[in-house]
Amino acid sequence: MGGHRGTWGSQAGFILAAAGSAVGLGNLWKFPYLCWENGGGAFVATYLGAVVVLGLPLMMAEILVGRRAQASAVPAFAALGGPAWSWLGVLGVLAGVVILAYYTVIAGWSIRSFVLCLEWSFGGYPPDAGARFPAFLADGPQQVLLTTVFSFLTAFVVYRGVGAGIERASKVMMPVLFAILLYLLVTALRLPGAGEGLRHLLEPRFQDLPPQGVLLGVGQAFFSLSLGLGAMVAYGSYLSPQERIGRTAAWVVGLDTAVALIAAMVMFSLLHSIPGLPDRVSGSTVAMLFVTLPELFYTQMPGGTILAPLFYVLVAFAALTSTISLGEVATSYLVDRRNLPRGRATILSASVIWVGSVACALSLGAVPALSSLRVFAGKEGLLATLDHLAANWMLPLGGLGTALFVGWHLPAAAVASELGIREGSPAFVLFRWALRVVAPLAILGLLILVLTGRDLS
Repeated sequence: MGGHRGTWGSQAGFILAAAGSAVGLGNLWKFPYLCWENGGGAFVATYLGAVVVLGLPLMMAEILVGRRAQASAVPAFAALGGPAWSWLGVLGVLAGVVILAYYTVIAGWSIRSFVLCLEWSFGGYPPDAGARFPAFLADGPQQVLLTTVFSFLTAFVVYRGVGAGIERASKVMMPVLFAILLYLLVTALRLPGAGEGLRHLLEPRFQDLPPQGVLLGVGQAFFSLSLGLGAMVAYGSYLSPQERIGRTAAWVVGLDTAVALIAAMVMFSLLHSIPGLPDRVSGSTVAMLFVTLPELFYTQMPGGTILAPLFYVLVAFAALTSTISLGEVATSYLVDRRNLPRGRATILSASVIWVGSVACALSLGAVPALSSLRVFAGKEGLLATLDHLAANWMLPLGGLGTALFVGWHLPAAAVASELGIREGSPAFVLFRWALRVVAPLAILGLLILVLTGRDLS
């Protein structure tokens, strides 16, 4: 299978890399946004419950499949379930490729924001900065340049392999990410409305939770952990047999959840401290992240000239740890299934995905044919189309397939052996029940939301 596949150098290396895969832009803005729109503390309670009963078992299941087969998603499902199950791995790889194609474009914007913040910290914040964003979106050469830079950074880390590339990068970026986030939290908690913000966020008032808020909390728990796209299968395939899957997955889930909660604490402190800000939250979440927040840092936040560049380092690191895992999904497929050396597999997969990313970058106004593409109602442009396809269909179907595969198809003895627990023990029974009943019902609920017109992208 293309030679030595590589292994994680330590449990900490795997945990940081897997947590980095899960931590992304969804943690830093989408989760706080959903909390604000869906009742604050009641949504948080729903999300945490979903993380425990849905997210953790599914993550354990994906890691289990990868480690038991010692292969990435496509060969892993084929080896453990036969050719009839290889579609599940194929769906995961396709989802990873689709997401990476458009996610890289948005990730590239973090580089622009960081550079602009450095300029503004020294030269002052221009009053028309926010008005420049639409022109930036339609600037084809700049979009392609930023996308190419981020594509190269991703491919460079994946090219270097599991230990020297992914693990080493994660050991640097994840601690820095946490340090910056904690610094932002300490600063935000000193704002006048921080106490009210924390009460709003942490006090569960279920009368404020709209009916669809429950399923949105389930969906956020699912999407936040990078489930359903084969990334954890690929990462699990490099995990030592001596490591306990349950404990390791719990660390990953815990770190991802901690980032989301800290980001929400920062945002809720801002929302309750800055007059007029809540009225601006209901617009585009992307515009909030790249237009409104820079303005807040420079016009409202104490120490904003330092915080703004740091924040976009945080955004860039969160995005890069995610794009690395998505790149590994495609690369590991070519290594395991097509028997290519890692270097060639990385270059080939990165080149194909880069073409898709450039197309997405040009679909924001630079190329009318790509910008006007409409497949799904209310979604215009290639980037929005791919985002809708992945979030609403590919990931939920991938997660549903994984739950059914591990919960119903794999022999109970094999599952118990891989988890290192006794078959029939309470922990084993709860794990199987979560995969056999809870996860399928929850994901079917998400698909029903999609069929009735709700957009999860």
